[in-house]
Amino acid sequence: MSNLENHSKQKVRVAVLYGGRSSEHEVSLNSATNVILNLDRSRFDVVPIGIDRSGSWFLGEDILSKKIEGSGRLELQQAIERMLFTPGLIGAQPVRHEATDLVSPVKGGERLFDVVFPVIHGPLCEDGTVQGLLELAEVPYVGCGVLASAVGMDKDVSKRLAMNAGLRVPHYLVVKRGQWNKNAKQFCDLVEAQLTYPVFVKPANTGSSVGVHKVKDSEDLADKIENAFLYDTKVLVEQGIDAMELEVSVLESLDYGMDPIVSVVGEIKPQNGHEFYSYASKYLDDNGAELVIPAKIPAEVQEEIRAVAKTLFAALECEGMARVDLFLEKNTNRIYFNEINTIPGFTKISMYPKLLEASGIDYPQLLTHLIELAIDRHARKTKISREYVD
Repeated sequence: MSNLENHSKQKVRVAVLYGGRSSEHEVSLNSATNVILNLDRSRFDVVPIGIDRSGSWFLGEDILSKKIEGSGRLELQQAIERMLFTPGLIGAQPVRHEATDLVSPVKGGERLFDVVFPVIHGPLCEDGTVQGLLELAEVPYVGCGVLASAVGMDKDVSKRLAMNAGLRVPHYLVVKRGQWNKNAKQFCDLVEAQLTYPVFVKPANTGSSVGVHKVKDSEDLADKIENAFLYDTKVLVEQGIDAMELEVSVLESLDYGMDPIVSVVGEIKPQNGHEFYSYASKYLDDNGAELVIPAKIPAEVQEEIRAVAKTLFAALECEGMARVDLFLEKNTNRIYFNEINTIPGFTKISMYPKLLEASGIDYPQLLTHLIELAIDRHARKTKISREYVD
């Protein structure tokens, strides 16, 4: 019997964590709205918790119990009576807020929630910071742990691990803010000596293509690198290749120790004048991209791509879920690792749930699967000794 089934006499309280301090704050609101709407209400109670851009945590409202006005999605309500935590309280006199009065009553000694479902993207959210907090609090949570979350967010480190696993990555160069400040021209000269245009400039630690630019000539290079430094202190300049943009969803098996579930392969085809799958084509333009599921590629190539995705999931120590983004070079059929997303989007247009639905796992079933994984993993980890045993 699974640990989720042990909760069958009463509903499991799921804290859906959304918002966050990154530039992907708005994307998170859309993702969390869809997660909350698709959770199986016969098995789960929802406790929405929003994090604002300053890092304060607020208890939200369940969008099924109160109609949302205007946008039709979650909003972050920053009322003092809804505040659960704010960084300004650290070292200060504790202030008691009766936030628990705003959800169904809890008995003495019970938590406000049983498991956390983080639907937050980008730095200070998806990069292991929130996961570390939840580990310290010994709270079950959905998705990858601290290590995989941090590694997956850093495009440089994840590519190094991919290469170590014998996989291809496009040739790239890395520059940190201090190095750039001291000698920008030297780095630009190095890019032109080792790479050919077009190149892609990417902040090392963002998602949703925030701060990513396609650069076609030397005139734009320095300006785009400066722009990328708005979002991170480390920037990659990566060789552009003529390739299909492919995505694969990977889901940990409920049978602990078995291979993960790997979805069919999907293709992202930028449309409407977008040259690549940018932030604008994802979220600002309703016609910015076509999602092709399954991708129109030979069956043997699809199987090779799925095998690469499974290898990456293991090599980066992933748990729970991840979306693997790959390139398939058009003239050679070579597969290149692009990046991995340990908290992939859950919006209406997001590929992660769409690919799994095409593989036989619908949205509510997927969410239940992820919550069961979180509870089972937590149960295993509580058996680990925290003291020396001779």
